[in-house]
Amino acid sequence: MERRILKNKWYLYLTEFFAGMSVMAVELGASRLLAPYFSSSQIVWTIIIGTIMIAMALGNLYGGKKADKDPNPDKLYGRILIAAIWIAAIPVVGKYLIIGISGLLIFAVNSNFLVIAGFVACMIIFVFPLFLLGTVTPSLVKFTVDSLDDSGSIVGKLNASNTIGSIIGTFVPTFISIPAVGTSVSFLIFAGILLLLCAVYFVSNAGNFFKAGKVSVSLVLFLICCILGHDNSFAFWQSNLTYEGESIYNYLQVYEDDKDVVLSTNVLFGVQSVYRKEKGLTGMYYDYAMAAPFMAGVHEKPQLDILILGNGTGTFATQCMRYFDNPNIEGVEIDEKITELAEQYFELPKSVHVTCYDGRAYLNAIDRKYDVIMVDAYQDITIPFQMSSVEFFELVRAHLTDDGVMVVNMNMRGKEEGNINQYLADTISHAFSEIYTVDVQSSTNRELFASNNPKMMERFSSNVVQETNDELSQMMQLLSENLSAYHPGNYCMTDDRAPVELLGMKVIDDLIMDEVTYYRGIYEEGGLSAIFDLFL
Repeated sequence: MERRILKNKWYLYLTEFFAGMSVMAVELGASRLLAPYFSSSQIVWTIIIGTIMIAMALGNLYGGKKADKDPNPDKLYGRILIAAIWIAAIPVVGKYLIIGISGLLIFAVNSNFLVIAGFVACMIIFVFPLFLLGTVTPSLVKFTVDSLDDSGSIVGKLNASNTIGSIIGTFVPTFISIPAVGTSVSFLIFAGILLLLCAVYFVSNAGNFFKAGKVSVSLVLFLICCILGHDNSFAFWQSNLTYEGESIYNYLQVYEDDKDVVLSTNVLFGVQSVYRKEKGLTGMYYDYAMAAPFMAGVHEKPQLDILILGNGTGTFATQCMRYFDNPNIEGVEIDEKITELAEQYFELPKSVHVTCYDGRAYLNAIDRKYDVIMVDAYQDITIPFQMSSVEFFELVRAHLTDDGVMVVNMNMRGKEEGNINQYLADTISHAFSEIYTVDVQSSTNRELFASNNPKMMERFSSNVVQETNDELSQMMQLLSENLSAYHPGNYCMTDDRAPVELLGMKVIDDLIMDEVTYYRGIYEEGGLSAIFDLFL
């Protein structure tokens, strides 16, 4: 039966437009949903894009077949209605599905856990609604093409509507809705648009109470999802937070206790920055990085120029300002929201000038030289390849003084030959002649110090002797006892080839497997019931 509203081809173009917009919005939302559990690396993006392409291809095939066999527009808009409710439910149940899937797979998978768990989670959560949206284009072609004379023009307009919608669905979540209201509400907004589109269609064909009831039930389910999933906590488990929100780049949460204020971007491993309220050392890798100013002659120079690439909330900058009286510090932080949090919650000194920029791009834009450059831009598996290549480290070297020191925080300490840290250290050896490393106690971090000053360690020792702060002096003594010269191998990463995601994934897989060995033994002996008994 012909539907009056379908006689207006603009409504069909509008349907195509919003379908394309919602697909891209869900794709971007998927990356934010998965990031806290599987990172936001290129590997995760590959999984998301690949999964969505599978869903859309299957949807196209199914939609075309159904359109030829049963060209009933009610069924198309019914599928869109189901997709809308499914998308609205993602903020409510998404994290529980991810945790459940990961919990089951962790006992069955011995390698490539992140890839497999991420793929399965993506398939279960996102394939079905995007499969349904994939049926839109072939179905609409059936409804809009009246004759072969204008079929090319009509199909072109439909594809253009879908493409324009996809473009807007790419930019709006990234630059408007996610930073403004969060990922959860963004899912709900686009689900609501699809629901409204279907409601207009069904209401325009008044008289069918069954269809009116379908819309009413969908509206009730949507409202329930809005109530249960409206906040931005669907990726977080902690409560009583000082701050919680999202930026263009990250999930962000600030929590504090009597001793510390902590920033977490909630990507695999939680703490990215910390501020010690008692004004002492942090007990983290920042303390080890304090050796770099000593290696650069902090007690010999009237001013020590320091550049921090990946400033975060300024933990390293704050410590340098606290313990030394001559630092001139600049920070580079790509996430402007993190810098705002640094000033609001972490007492970042006003004398520390922070530029919102990519670290490598910043080096390309300036011609200054520094005594110390700290590279702290690596976040679990999410290591920017452009800041891990020999070309990048040569650029850092060019911005150091002749006796300057680079310190790099490498946060995934691998055990096997050819691990990510070995690749990074070998790559750095192509730009620097003096390299020393130290493992951070009770952590997977490793600090690397590099310079072309052959007397770097002599300067370190002579400057530590002059240090009057007992706490910092003792920390440097502990570091010197564990510091060792690095003997490079033959690995090298370049701008053309830097497989940082695969290397990082391998280390994290090993870390995960080490952590679950105990629980896997219990599972193998007593099954799931033994695991449940352990926590009950």
